[in-house]
Formats: sequence, structure tokens, C-alpha cells
Amino acid sequence: MTTPDARSGTGRPAELFFEDLVPGLTVDLGVVTVDADEMVAFARRFDPQWYHVDADLAAASRHGGLIASGFYTVSLFMRAYVDHLLSRAAADASPGLEELRWLAPVRADDRLAVRVDVMGARPSTARPGLGTVSLTGTMLRLGPDDRPEQEVLRTRFRGWFAVRPVEADPAEAEAEATEATPTDADQPGADQPDSGPTAAAPSTVGSSDGDPTGSSGSPEAQRPV
Repeated sequence: MTTPDARSGTGRPAELFFEDLVPGLTVDLGVVTVDADEMVAFARRFDPQWYHVDADLAAASRHGGLIASGFYTVSLFMRAYVDHLLSRAAADASPGLEELRWLAPVRADDRLAVRVDVMGARPSTARPGLGTVSLTGTMLRLGPDDRPEQEVLRTRFRGWFAVRPVEADPAEAEAEATEATPTDADQPGADQPDSGPTAAAPSTVGSSDGDPTGSSGSPEAQRPV
């Protein structure tokens, strides 16, 4: 069974862990095409400003037509990030964004190339078993020749990723199991001859509530080593 720490952001077994996300790594998140109906439907639901939803007003303005809500654009980034990285990586939650910038208008039918760059990585001091990865995400509008024309979005954020699980050595696990199995010599009374009634147990000093105390019941004697 795959443990939660070994699952990807979409719940499947993870293949990438904190140790794989090294500074300098660039991950291609594919190309997304802006759907006109979806773009407007998102704006009507979440950001109904006129230049996002009113085609006539937008056409008569300096925008020259409808432009996408910035939050729609970052949602497209997020979907690409999940599909192409988090679906493979042992991702936990994110502690947040440091920067989110909309650098140019996005319009229907734009084709946007998406990527993330790993800027830094360190073990998390707040979350043992996780590492904090600093990432920069970008979206670039592509021209007819598929060459980048303009950067339209940039974001800097951090993500938590599980460290790679350490697999137990089968030989060591078997040895530990053998050591943990009690032998006849370990059983109570194994070295005691059967010579009739046993001697009375040494007396103990009872506490007022009936809980015996003494050297064998002292905190020092019970403290684990």
C-alpha cells in the first residue's frame, strides 16, 4: 500500500520527491490554449468587470476587445502545474505565494507556454519529512511560429514535497524480527526450579491510593532508554 507521503498531488504513487527538485531544474508544463467561452464564463462567475465580460465596451476601449481575468490566467497555470508536475511529485500543501504578476493581457485563442523553474530547496524546519522548494512559474504567449512573443504571467511561490521514503533492508528487518522473538530462556520462570510453593515476593511500600511504589516502580527505573 502506498503511504500518503509517497502519493502524488493527484493521489497516484509518486515518482518525484523533494530530492529530485534541485535548483536549476526547469519543468516544461506544456502549452494551453485560451478558450473564449470558458474565459468569459469564469469572469462572469468570479470577476465580472466590463473588460472581461462586455464585448462591446471592451472593443471600444483601449483594450481593443475582451481580456481574460488575471485569476483565470493563473488558474490555467495551476492546472498545467498539476497535470505535468504535481501529478508525478509527492506534493504536500503550499505555504504561499511571494509574487503574482500579470505582465500582458491574455485573450481568447492565445496559446501560452507554461513552465516552472526550481530556484531553491531546503529541508523544512517546521514540517519534518518535508522539504521546501522555491519555484518561479511563467506563461509566455506563443506566436504563429510557436516562438515566445511575450511573457504574460510570472509567479514566485513555495511548495512542500515529501522526502523520498527510506526502504528497509530485508536482511536487517529479518534480523530485527529474530532478535525480537522471545526464546525459552526469556520466558518468566525458565530458570526457576519447580520446588513447591514459591517464596513470598519482597515487600513494597504502598502509596495511599493502593499504587505500590519503590525502587522498581520509580520514575528512574521506568524511564525508557
